[in-house]
Amino acid sequence: MNKGYIFLVIILFAQCKNNKDKTENGSNNNETPAYVNDLANQVANRPDSVGLRFHYISALDSTHNYKLALSQLDSLIIKDKGNYALWFKKGQVSEHAGDTTSAITYYNAAISIYPSVDGLLALANLYAETKNPKTLSICQQIDDLGLGREYDSYTAFFAGVFWSRTGNKDRALFFFDKSISNNYTFMEAYLEKGYVYFDTKKYDKALEVFKMAAEVKNRFADAYYWQGKCYEALNKKTEAVTKYQQALGFDNSMADAEAAIKRLQ
Repeated sequence: MNKGYIFLVIILFAQCKNNKDKTENGSNNNETPAYVNDLANQVANRPDSVGLRFHYISALDSTHNYKLALSQLDSLIIKDKGNYALWFKKGQVSEHAGDTTSAITYYNAAISIYPSVDGLLALANLYAETKNPKTLSICQQIDDLGLGREYDSYTAFFAGVFWSRTGNKDRALFFFDKSISNNYTFMEAYLEKGYVYFDTKKYDKALEVFKMAAEVKNRFADAYYWQGKCYEALNKKTEAVTKYQQALGFDNSMADAEAAIKRLQ
C-alpha cells in the first residue's frame, strides 16, 4: 500500500498519485482500445467539434496515453487560451501522468481565468503533498465561501495532509479530526489520521482509527490492510494474517497484503 496518495474528491477522478507502471509514451498497454480508435476516427472526420475532441482527450487520459492527450489539449488551447476547462483538464492529465510541477502550473492558469472550487481544491491537493504552505491560504479561501460541511471536510483534510507532510503531527491530527467530524464517511481522512499514529509508533491508537474506518465502510480493503500492519507491528502475527486476508477478500489486487501473508505464514 502506498500511503502517500490522496483521492481528489468532488472532481470526477479518484486516482492514486503514484503511477509507476507506465511505458515511455504514458501507456501501459501495447494495444489501443477499440473505442479510443473509434473516437480518433470521429475526431479526424470532425476536427472542429470541441466536445468530441474533449471526449477523445478524456478517453486518452483514462487509458494512460497522456502524451497524446496533452498534444490534443495544446491544439485546442492555441485557439482558445482563455478557456478554463482546457487548462484545468491539462492540469488533470499532467497530474495523472505524474508531472506534479506542470499540473500545478496548469491549475494556476485555470483559476487565473476562473477561480472555481474544483480548481482550488486541485491545487490544495498538490500543494499539500509538496509541502507548500499555500495549501492553507487556498483552504481558507474555500472555507470563506461558506459552502457547507462537505467542503469544510475537504479543506480540513488538505490542511491536515500539509501539516502531516511537514512534520507537525498534532496539527495534522487536529485537522483530520475536523475533516471526519464534517464527513464521517471520508475514508482518506481516517487513513491519514491512522498513518500519523503508525508513523509515530503508536500502533494501538492507529489500530483504533483503522478499525473505525472499517466500521464506517466495512468493505474498505485499506482499513483491513492497515489493521494488519498494526497487528504485525505489535507482533500479533495471527491477527495480522487474518486482517491481510480480509483485505485481499475485498481487493484481490492488493499485492502487499498477499506478500505479507506469505511472509508471516
